[in-house]
Amino acid sequence: MTLTTLCYIEKDDSYLMMHRIKKEKDINKDKWIGIGGHFESGESPEECLLRETREETGLTLTSYRCRGIITFLCDDITDYYMFLYTADGFTGTLKNCNEGTLEWVCKSKLEELNLWKGDLIFFRLLEENAPFFSLKLSYKNNILIHASLNGKELDLTTASFSLRP
Repeated sequence: MTLTTLCYIEKDDSYLMMHRIKKEKDINKDKWIGIGGHFESGESPEECLLRETREETGLTLTSYRCRGIITFLCDDITDYYMFLYTADGFTGTLKNCNEGTLEWVCKSKLEELNLWKGDLIFFRLLEENAPFFSLKLSYKNNILIHASLNGKELDLTTASFSLRP
């Protein structure tokens, strides 16, 4: 099991998103995701979050909150736990990233992006300011086949994958 962080930095009703177009071998190729990455030896989730944010964006977070833990299962990669954060305070100047293109995206436009389907579930939870949550997402051939929230299975046939109420 691999440990990672993922952060959505907020500014003016937008999230800082990364369009993953720069690496050839990348599970997230052509997807839009937040900022984050794998833990280094001995790091806490917060240390990983702060380091990855500095490395990928040039920004230093000054206000952030852990919103949940995502258990991410995928048939062609190692399973991992992802600590999900939002941040609303930072200093520094945005720099170019060697993993993708960084862009501020209005929250109302997120559904227009090439996202993992499960991301829409946690974006909805973030939008609703849900209390700390545990979300399990299982993918097969890059298709979401199972999701559970706080130990309760979500019905993917009736679940709303829209960020609009």
